Amino acid sequence: MFVYLFCEPLTGRGKGKYMRFDSTKYELIQKTRIEELQSDGYYLRHIQSGARVVILENEDENKVFSIGFRTPPTDSTGVPHILEHSVLCGSEKYPAKEPFVELAKGSLNTFLNAMTYPDKTVYPIASCNDTDFKNIMDVYMDAVLHPNIYTRKQIFMQEGWHYELENKDAPLTYNGVVYNEMKGAFSSPDDVLIRYCLNSLYPDTSYGMESGGDPEDIPNLTYEEFLGFHKKLYHPSNSYIYLYGNCDMEERLEYLDKEYLSKYSVIEVDSEIAAQKPFDEMKRVSVDYSITEDESLVSKTYLAYNASIDTSLNKELYLAFQILDYALLSAPGAPVKQALIDAGIGEDVYSIYENGIKQPMYTIVAKNASKEQEEQFLKIIRDTLTELVEKGINKASLMAGINSDEFYYREADFGRTPKGLMYGLNMMDSWLYDDDKPFLLLGLNDTYKFLKEMVETDYFEQLVDKYLIRNTHSSLVVLNPVVNLTSMKDREAEKKLCEYKQSLSDEEITRIIEQTKALKQYQMERSTPEEVGTIPMLSREDISRDVQPIYNSIEEICGVTVDNHDIYTNGIGYLNLSFDIANVADIDIPYVGLLTNVIGYINTAKHSYDELSNEVYMHTGGIFADFNTYQRLDNKEISARISMKTKALIEKIPTALDLIREMMYESCYDDHKRLKEILAELKSRLQSRFISSGHVTARGECMSQFSLTAKYTALTSGIPFYRFVSDLYDNFDSKKTEITDKLLAVTEQVFVKDRLIVSFTAEHNDYVSIKPKLTAFIDEILAGGMGAAQRDLKLEKNKLGYKTASQVNYVARCGRFDRAGYKYDASLKVLSTIMSYSYLWDNVRVMGGAYGCMSGYTVNGTGYFVSYRDPNVSNTNEVFEKAVDYVRNFEADEAEMTRYILGTFGDMDTPLNPSAKGTRSFDFYLRGVTEEYLLEDRLKALNTHQEDIRALAPIIEAIMQDDYLCVVGNGDKITAEQELFDEVTNLL
Repeated sequence: MFVYLFCEPLTGRGKGKYMRFDSTKYELIQKTRIEELQSDGYYLRHIQSGARVVILENEDENKVFSIGFRTPPTDSTGVPHILEHSVLCGSEKYPAKEPFVELAKGSLNTFLNAMTYPDKTVYPIASCNDTDFKNIMDVYMDAVLHPNIYTRKQIFMQEGWHYELENKDAPLTYNGVVYNEMKGAFSSPDDVLIRYCLNSLYPDTSYGMESGGDPEDIPNLTYEEFLGFHKKLYHPSNSYIYLYGNCDMEERLEYLDKEYLSKYSVIEVDSEIAAQKPFDEMKRVSVDYSITEDESLVSKTYLAYNASIDTSLNKELYLAFQILDYALLSAPGAPVKQALIDAGIGEDVYSIYENGIKQPMYTIVAKNASKEQEEQFLKIIRDTLTELVEKGINKASLMAGINSDEFYYREADFGRTPKGLMYGLNMMDSWLYDDDKPFLLLGLNDTYKFLKEMVETDYFEQLVDKYLIRNTHSSLVVLNPVVNLTSMKDREAEKKLCEYKQSLSDEEITRIIEQTKALKQYQMERSTPEEVGTIPMLSREDISRDVQPIYNSIEEICGVTVDNHDIYTNGIGYLNLSFDIANVADIDIPYVGLLTNVIGYINTAKHSYDELSNEVYMHTGGIFADFNTYQRLDNKEISARISMKTKALIEKIPTALDLIREMMYESCYDDHKRLKEILAELKSRLQSRFISSGHVTARGECMSQFSLTAKYTALTSGIPFYRFVSDLYDNFDSKKTEITDKLLAVTEQVFVKDRLIVSFTAEHNDYVSIKPKLTAFIDEILAGGMGAAQRDLKLEKNKLGYKTASQVNYVARCGRFDRAGYKYDASLKVLSTIMSYSYLWDNVRVMGGAYGCMSGYTVNGTGYFVSYRDPNVSNTNEVFEKAVDYVRNFEADEAEMTRYILGTFGDMDTPLNPSAKGTRSFDFYLRGVTEEYLLEDRLKALNTHQEDIRALAPIIEAIMQDDYLCVVGNGDKITAEQELFDEVTNLL
């Protein structure tokens, strides 16, 4: 029996449509129209298996599928996380060892991944190609329900953990991808802090455990427990299936039933997410984190106040605390943040609102504080909040927070992540905890309307009083610095392993040696052609020969080049005022980086910086400055540019221009108190970024030694910039006048008419409507007329090892191939895919145990190889060096080459939102890229064959012979291998 559900038209065209499904197989639970998402929603339950299925049907060509499971951990061995990795390592229908890799390099996916959360594991994919979408969906369904983990213990050992012993005289060690990934995750004190905040607030629930796995606990997980977790929780009765976009939903439902769900019967699965009983009083937790011996212990403590905020099923509260977060702490000059900074508690104060769990958590953090400030920290928070409740929260701040949040919601700009995927993840914030409420948090227009109405009442003040002042379900987490804690833990682990080895019989030692050899042999063996052949793929003919268009329409206004990108933007204008910094002297380039972090966050002649922030978000989706470099294809000329960017409704663009002018010319750089606050926060956040994104840090430092574009980036946001900021902060009293003078001078040198190019993304009629205001704005900009500064940026080679308290390493090997006489070839795009998902994947990740690895090559003649959360240094460097032989002797049949090419184009052809289309077009304009060039490049990559890859060996050899090396990571490891480096120093 089939049921037809009538829906209103999706786009305002036509007379509506029917969705058809078999009512003997599926039961309709709910149907709804979500106008904001232009989607029709259906919630079905598969009758035989109990699987939950939600459909969001609309006209989006970027189709999304995901299957998720409720996976609350009962310990911190990381079994949900290890299982997430492992099920994608071969299945009954697709027995290849790495189906995920085969899909990554051999499909046109626009998203392919899996994610472990504190209480759920989700497997999402997306593709614009209907056949590709169906293919990947089938691989994922078979992976989660029929994985090869039951017949291949090596999967558990590789992805989770295993003992490693090369011979009877070698030390016994641990290794495993997740084990090393989590060692990296636990190396960031900011990340460690949030984990303990969550654990401290909900200690009697699954949130009291580490779902990703604590490196100290991961080796306690047995293979049998691992299998038991899958057997219990990876059943359709515990599943959450999501389909989104413009596809044949009836056919997809029939497929799910026939191929998978009908083979299961409903069972009771005990996976409920328990709620924490409220505390009678605030809990205090003290934990340690590691710093290096050269770092000071003074003012290195983290203080975090945490409060439990009802449940995520409270729709109004779910959003209200996002608004409160802006008004209380996130906005520049927000009262709680400012009160803590004014009291000298922490150099950086920030907040986190985690509402993707059953009981949301709100956290206030003071970073780089003193342990002795605990009571004062709590008192200032309480006193400030109490005063706000009594006197009222700034209504302009509340409205700015609401408008900013609503703008983001309506724009639905998630970068390269498909919006359909984000909707699915947001849906889980309610669906996971109440079967009847999958759509609760998707349609939010009514909630924003309600919150706006509440601004004129005491609604927000009452929330603060209830949840942040009088709430006893709270905790204080104190994170204390300990010198060389990482080294001490490493030695403890080594001692434990040594003692364990000593307790083993010769027979047991031999068994571990044999298991180590067997695992390596398994890892070295490639899947058979028959196994790989089971994984469906498209052909080269399925790849479009067309390039995505470039939208550039150039004209001149008052002597300034204006580039209008005529793109439909749903009434939003994206404005970029891009200024060349050619007038700035070499020595002052770091001040350009500082300016991007100061402008908009300091007082102006008209507004205090908190008032300015409110004005910005009352009228726009944000105004911010950033820095980028552009190198032309024709003559390699480099343009280094600072941009003032904004996005706003078309009618608000004039207001945005007024605010930008105010920031550029009326900022009060003589506010020394505020300048020092910004420097402190900037220094803190650079430290966090360098540790958490060590691969970016290592690559950037390495490439800045031979690439001018990378040198600019290093001077404005990299390690040299960090040293510059640290010096200004540490010697602020003697340098504050210089800072003010330099910022003023750089402003006068940069924000001038003869260095400006304007980029505006919106439909042409919208551009015409704001053109008079834009003309007036340009006419008022300082004329300029200064000569360009003489550039003499030094590029010096120095193999560097940057020691940190991290438990893992990030290894970067970089170089130039253009000065060896080689030119960029489009086949390098395909080689990057081959390297990332074959050679480097096999040797750095699978064999070496690193969490990630990547390589890349630029049209301007540079290349890099990088590892991520890597237990090794010299071994990885050797893998990089041997890449030359791999490329020179590269072998792949036509089917395998097609896979690599599909993976390359899947990444190249990811759909772009309007903002990204405009940004891409402007980037191409500045770099001299034409559609003709893109087409030639595209066809060359599309027609890449085995011999084309082999012909690239001299390019890889040139990169390796350039021999630029930078490693960021574990201090002991770098010291032990310091012969690799010209210089070893502490990063922080």
